[in-house]
Amino acid sequence: MNVLEKVRTTLRLKGNDSAGGARGRGKWIGIGVIAVVVLMWAVSFYWSREPDLIDVEAAAKQRAPADVNPGDVTGYVTTAALVTVVETTLEKSGGYLSNDVTPPSVFLDNMPNWEYGVIVQVRDLARSLRNDMSRSRSQSAEDPDLAVADPQFSFPNNSWMFPASESEYRKGIEAVERYMNRLADPENQNTQFYARADNLREWLGLVNKRLGSLSQRLSASVGQFRVNTDLEGDPTATQATRSSSEVYTETAWTEIDDIFYEARGSTWAIVTFLKAVEVDFEDVLRNKNALVSLRQIIRELEQTQRPLYSPIILNGSGFGIFANHSLTMSSYVARANAAIIDLRDLLAQG
Repeated sequence: MNVLEKVRTTLRLKGNDSAGGARGRGKWIGIGVIAVVVLMWAVSFYWSREPDLIDVEAAAKQRAPADVNPGDVTGYVTTAALVTVVETTLEKSGGYLSNDVTPPSVFLDNMPNWEYGVIVQVRDLARSLRNDMSRSRSQSAEDPDLAVADPQFSFPNNSWMFPASESEYRKGIEAVERYMNRLADPENQNTQFYARADNLREWLGLVNKRLGSLSQRLSASVGQFRVNTDLEGDPTATQATRSSSEVYTETAWTEIDDIFYEARGSTWAIVTFLKAVEVDFEDVLRNKNALVSLRQIIRELEQTQRPLYSPIILNGSGFGIFANHSLTMSSYVARANAAIIDLRDLLAQG
């Protein structure tokens, strides 16, 4: 073999070694990518688990001082339920995801929409506590700690930093806890919770509007024409701009699962708050013969928390061969909302 042939043979062997090395590296890179994808999927699945319903009386007992029975302090169970709902939202598996900007949570949208539904209900109850339940009449002074908690819970839900949403919500928790501690102190007569029918009715009015909106948005998963009833019941009523007598509504297919999970979060929080209200407003509800009505509302809303066995939110035509999860959710929400309207009427009666 001459010198030229030896050089060619050497180069050929080196080329084969380089090709084999490149194939080996490509194989391990592919395995690594697959492993990362599988790991991120598993983490995403775990982080997307919804919390169980809260035992409000146990949660209140856990927070109360050793010498205090929460059931004997009017309003303690309701305020404890508020704090527990916010803490559970912040500390569930994966933590608070609405403001995350890193994988895999940045690719998740179901849980952030669930969290948003919860936060909306937290804001409504915190505002009702500040404006109604902690005040004897409209001319009385508001509680200083509830005046802090209300705007803290109203902070945007998707702020990543400067400040982060979680830090602002925790300040709201601390403010409500200060109110709870004063509420449980028998020597402190300046801190009160008034379990009156009118206060409960005011908060239920907010719940009524939230559930009504959710029911409409859920049912719009199937496009339909609706008669415009915006000015119904008042012949002198006017509106800013003219609108047609029929309105076509349909939820974009990209938003169907968003609305569904927002409704799941909202109803999860409402169930918790209603169970707390059942404890603190029991005498009022019994006096109005409305306790059974409240329990039926809770039962209807508990159905919205049943396990979802489908990996995706199906959007069948309603009477087609495929399920429509939005319409099923809307059915429970609408029935609960109708019962809330009846309950508010009972509370308004003398």
